[in-house]
Amino acid sequence: MPALSGPLPFASLEAVRAACTAPPAGDEAAAAAVAARQARLTKPPGSLGRLEALAAWLARWQRRAMPVLERVQVLVFAGNHGVAARGVSPYPAAVTAQMVANFAAGGAAINQLAAAAGARLRVVPLALDAPTADFTAAPALGEEEFLAALNQGAAALEPGLGLLCLGEMGIGNTTAGAALAAALFGGDGAAWAGRGTGVDAAGLDRKRAAIDAALARHAASLADPLEAARRLGGRELAAILGAALEARRRGVPVLLDGFVCTAAAAPLACLAPGGLDHALVAHRSAEAGHARLLDELGQEPLLDLGMRLGEASGAALAVPLLRAALACHAGMATFAEAGVAERTEEGVAERAEEGVAERAEEGVAERAEEDVAERAEQGGTGAG
Repeated sequence: MPALSGPLPFASLEAVRAACTAPPAGDEAAAAAVAARQARLTKPPGSLGRLEALAAWLARWQRRAMPVLERVQVLVFAGNHGVAARGVSPYPAAVTAQMVANFAAGGAAINQLAAAAGARLRVVPLALDAPTADFTAAPALGEEEFLAALNQGAAALEPGLGLLCLGEMGIGNTTAGAALAAALFGGDGAAWAGRGTGVDAAGLDRKRAAIDAALARHAASLADPLEAARRLGGRELAAILGAALEARRRGVPVLLDGFVCTAAAAPLACLAPGGLDHALVAHRSAEAGHARLLDELGQEPLLDLGMRLGEASGAALAVPLLRAALACHAGMATFAEAGVAERTEEGVAERAEEGVAERAEEGVAERAEEDVAERAEQGGTGAG
């Protein structure tokens, strides 16, 4: 992993913890300004549904009343895992480096999706020739390794971003993600492990067993979310954590990809209330543990397309949705600009009263007709 030039974003693990436990707040005045404008646009209140909330979310975390998406970055971090040697994936660890080469050549799904979203893609390989330790036998990363990977993630953000999309690539990393989720939120390998890249039943059993062994080995240290991330995660997971933390400091909203990416960022939610509020989960992955993880975090994903690719594919796919939300927010006319009459409470009440009166008149007429008919029947009976 190349050394960073210049001052490190986080000089120590104590600095990381301090940043995690005291995250900067969003700009509620900016979010309120979005809500006020939304109320004046030519549509019924709330009729654009979640698009309105997305515009306010971007404003809150960009800390500007009229958010923009001029600069969007997709960061994909790649790392290798010692636990892969336990047969938890059907693919060899060499595939991680091969896929990084594919990213560089423009041949992966994320290359196409980032281009379609108008986002700049950067892939950051992290010591691919030095897998993490097998976490069933030792912590995945030493303290210095963990801090270095975290700083690598934080330093990868471009300046002036309006949105950051995060993703990963790493053979064996769904095992790491499942182990970290179990450590943070409880449960065992059977509760969190899925088939990842398509492991068979025997491989799934090995995966669950590896997770359970790791949880047992590191049990005394897992109450601390950062220690859980160091001991059970990996370099790409640590880099995602660092990037998400740095984004909060810089006022950059974040789209998280699937299961592994969400698990990597989840310590932020555990270390401070609202610690992950600047991030949305872009999609619900088909990987088994993701739905449960979303429930634990109180996150409602933007998309649910049955995807389980990783490499920030779901995050990039959600970018056009945010662009659409801002296009409506910034481009629609207000009632005054369009010369369209607004809904007023007086008007609503007046129309309601008119409706009541109209129904009452209809009732009177109906009853009168019934009385006439009844008298006619009575007259007919008397004549017989």
